[in-house]
This record gives sequence, C-alpha cells and structure tokens, in this order.
Amino acid sequence: MKYQFIATHQEEYAIKTRCRVLEVAVSGYYAWLRRTPSHRSQENTVLGERIVRIYHANRQVYGSPRIHAALHAEGQACGKKRVARLMREHGLSAKAHKHRTRTTDSQHEQPVAPNLLNRDGTRECAQYQVGGRYHGGLDMGGLALSRGGA
Repeated sequence: MKYQFIATHQEEYAIKTRCRVLEVAVSGYYAWLRRTPSHRSQENTVLGERIVRIYHANRQVYGSPRIHAALHAEGQACGKKRVARLMREHGLSAKAHKHRTRTTDSQHEQPVAPNLLNRDGTRECAQYQVGGRYHGGLDMGGLALSRGGA
C-alpha cells in the first residue's frame, strides 16, 4: 500500500522524500515497480472477470452464494468468502426483487370463463364457520359452529 501511494503521488514530491516519510527503502520501491503481479493476484483478476460475467448473465440478481454455486458447477474451485470479497471489490451486489402489486382489471374486453360447475355463488351454510362460541343449531357431534366471531 505504501508503494502504491508513492506511485500515485509521484508528481507532488520527490520519490526519495516520500520513501523517507513513509519509512520504506527507495530500492524497495523500485523493486516493487519491476515486480510482476503475484500468482494469486493474477488468479483473482481472472476469477473477478468470471464473476462479473456470471453476474451480468443472470440479470444482476445473483449474490455471492449463487455465483459461488455457479462457479462450482463450472468446475472452478474457490471459497465463498473469496467470491464475496471479489464482488465487493468490483462493486457488485444482488439487486433486490421489486415486489409488484397486481391488481384486478375487471374492465377488460376478454370473455369470462364459463361456469362449468353450475354454482350459484352461495354456500349451503354460508353464515357458519367452524370453531367459536356461536352456532347455528346444527348437531355435528359436539363441534360448535360460529358466525365468524371470536
């Protein structure tokens, strides 16, 4: 992190001054510049690209558990926390499902479904419900019927 800071602020101060302030060796800074990225860093770059591809291929609703499962199904071995960390680094998070309230459109021009059972819309004992204090006088073996009261 110190070397990265030195590299990003090289126009402001001399390299030697920044290295002295951050208590690092100048030779260490130049060695860091010449060094290639580590094997793990290169793997993270490739894995991050795969995560982004899976994320966008699935409407941006996949979180880290689903992406981890998709990577596992593709044969990629990696940990759940690594996937979550790489998603955070790429700024990816699952979009929450937006609930859509569906309303009934009774002013439509479509035909109404036929009444195949020939019901007239009433029940035989429409005002009675099972379990309560009030009952309609029907003898059902000690089971009380109610009119919807408590």
